[in-house]
Amino acid sequence: MDTLNNFLTQLSDFLWGWPMIILLLGTHIFLTIRLRFPQRYIFKAVRLSVSRDSMATGDVSQFRSLATALAATIGTGNIIGMATAIALGGPGAVMWCWLTGLFGIATKYGEGLLAIKYRVKTADGRMLGGPMYALERGLGWKWMAVLFALFTAVASFGIGNTVQANAIATVTYESYAVSPYITGAVICALTGAVILGGVRSIARVCGVLVPFMAFFYIVGCIVILVINSAYVWPALKIIVTSAFSPHAAGGGFVGSTVMMAARFGIARGLFSNESGMGSASIVAAAAQTRNPVRQALVSSSGTFWDTIVICALTGLVIVSSVEAYPDIDYANGAILTKAAFAKIPVVGTPLLTFGLLTFAFSTILGWCYYGERAMEYLGGRRWVGAYRVLYIIGVFVGSVMNLGLVWNLADSMNALMAIPNLISLLFLSGILVHETRKYLWRDRLDRDMDDDTPLCS
Repeated sequence: MDTLNNFLTQLSDFLWGWPMIILLLGTHIFLTIRLRFPQRYIFKAVRLSVSRDSMATGDVSQFRSLATALAATIGTGNIIGMATAIALGGPGAVMWCWLTGLFGIATKYGEGLLAIKYRVKTADGRMLGGPMYALERGLGWKWMAVLFALFTAVASFGIGNTVQANAIATVTYESYAVSPYITGAVICALTGAVILGGVRSIARVCGVLVPFMAFFYIVGCIVILVINSAYVWPALKIIVTSAFSPHAAGGGFVGSTVMMAARFGIARGLFSNESGMGSASIVAAAAQTRNPVRQALVSSSGTFWDTIVICALTGLVIVSSVEAYPDIDYANGAILTKAAFAKIPVVGTPLLTFGLLTFAFSTILGWCYYGERAMEYLGGRRWVGAYRVLYIIGVFVGSVMNLGLVWNLADSMNALMAIPNLISLLFLSGILVHETRKYLWRDRLDRDMDDDTPLCS
């Protein structure tokens, strides 16, 4: 196990070097400029996400599609992941994470657009899509599409499964001394009960969980910031200055290099909002929508909620709490968020525990759908049943395994997924501009696209 962990650590360090950072941020910025700053339509996107359109074609509503995507992204990346980024990269990692989300809105927009543009319909009427279909149908790169699907299937056991189960087991054990084996068994049972119902069952559960859990978590963060009000502005200054200066941390922090802050901030930003990874576009392809741009806008709103709002609040809570309470050991990322929430009298720890349980469980559900679609692309629907069994087993294994190994596996798979997806976005950027001009820039969002969705071969 130590040998495997060392290998994954070296692989993660290699994948998340400057080339990856340049590719990811470069794609975000390139698409932001080429698509004329789609971030300016974010409130229109939020409005569309809660609008029902019974005349559109697809498997689930736009809201439930977004809720499933958010369920897969709002999880330990926002809570434990943000704390880990700060512990490893210093407070400047918060700024890099936020910038990744801000510019990543354009990339998530592009992913959602291509998901609808290149989706296919199965014989039984289900919609399938995602980067593997964009790579195959848009660029003719079947081999790269297979690689993306393979990386997605493996990643689902890291970012979407073992990481989440491990976080749930860790927090319940530290808060209530519940054995990880008991926690793992309970999560397995709940996961199995939902995923057997397919995408509609997953989307229905996520449509209820996501708004509920996000509301209470945001309220908890605001309460902490009110308690830490005298330290909020100093925390903001530390976050901004230390993102670009290796000696600007100060306060309760030890200075970190700009490279470390950028690396862990961007990595956790991708882990959290998945802009550039391509995963969210898999469920976006199932959405009921009139045209690709409507769904692109709805998809982009997920990054806004996940990173611009929730990750930013989490980072500010952690940094202000370290400044306010010198007894908090910021170097221990696994319990850093828990220590910050514990400063809320009586309800702080239960609130965090409840938030983490619901966040992580919903992420397990969302990523199961991603993995299923990847397996179906690789080998047909006959592989889905076996995948579900292995996925449920993975939940239990993740509950009791080493956290460092889990995070290194997740970081590595995130990068390997992102590379082919980012390449497809860059090479198909002309299609993104064409579709955006056709529906958004010419104010034709209510126009139906041509019903030429091909049947799945």
